[in-house]
Amino acid sequence: MLKMEEIASGLKFPEGPIAMEDGSVILVEIERGTLSRVTPDGKISVIAELGGGPNGAAIGPDGAVYICNNGGFEWHHRDGLTIPGEIAPNYSGGRIERVDLETGKVDVLYTECDGQPLNGPNDIVFDKEGGFWFTDLGKTRGRIKDRGALYYAKPDGSMIREAMFPLESPNGVGLSPDEKKVYVADTVPGRLWGFEIEKPGHLKAGTAIPDTFVGAPQGLNFFDSLAVDAEGNVCVATIFNGGITSISPDGKKVEHFATGDYITTNICFGGKDLKTAYITLSSTGRLVKCEWPRAGLPLNFHNK
Repeated sequence: MLKMEEIASGLKFPEGPIAMEDGSVILVEIERGTLSRVTPDGKISVIAELGGGPNGAAIGPDGAVYICNNGGFEWHHRDGLTIPGEIAPNYSGGRIERVDLETGKVDVLYTECDGQPLNGPNDIVFDKEGGFWFTDLGKTRGRIKDRGALYYAKPDGSMIREAMFPLESPNGVGLSPDEKKVYVADTVPGRLWGFEIEKPGHLKAGTAIPDTFVGAPQGLNFFDSLAVDAEGNVCVATIFNGGITSISPDGKKVEHFATGDYITTNICFGGKDLKTAYITLSSTGRLVKCEWPRAGLPLNFHNK
């Protein structure tokens, strides 16, 4: 098991961590419906009230935080653990939001693509051109389940396009160091896909799922969000087999780092040389950190 240091507890299903230069971590609290800041001494403050289900988060080229809002889950509390369920009774619709860190002002950028509503936006990553890839996990309603998709959009609200549909349950998203490939972690099958990028926002023509398989661990593993390290390994937060699963770009090396929380949802890199991993242990409401064996990949418009 990883040697972890707890930074904060009592968070309401934290995800989407962003390690800041001042040592704080910005993250979402999905159950609370907020974008929050956690200081190194564990103090939690609210930056913005978002409602719905704020999920993935990333710093954009203008220094604002861009949020994938899934619209809300129903919640279950069992044996001291918090577990997300199906679509919330007060579901407010999937959307992409922009939060001004200075004022806390929230703007909604996208709620649909070509007339198709966004159902459950989940994770987000910016490319060097300033656009962003994001996943839509969809929603579950009893016997009905939305199929997911991968999208690309611009942060000024001027363009959104569907890059890949359908996907079973697309969750984490990240870019290879050379930005020639976009990775998508597929939750329920526990598989990592790697789609070749032809140009910003466009996948290689003729892309098919079987050709994009990177890797999958053995056993019961649901995949959540991800981060890429400086060597190109894809570090995927893993549910049930709680921890971080590191998969090499060619899929030949799969490592598992246990965390002790069976709903481990996110990892990001920060600190000196980007060798500190910040991990959200969501079912127990904790943010922890640990030293990672490899440096993280610097993110565009952040970690610079």
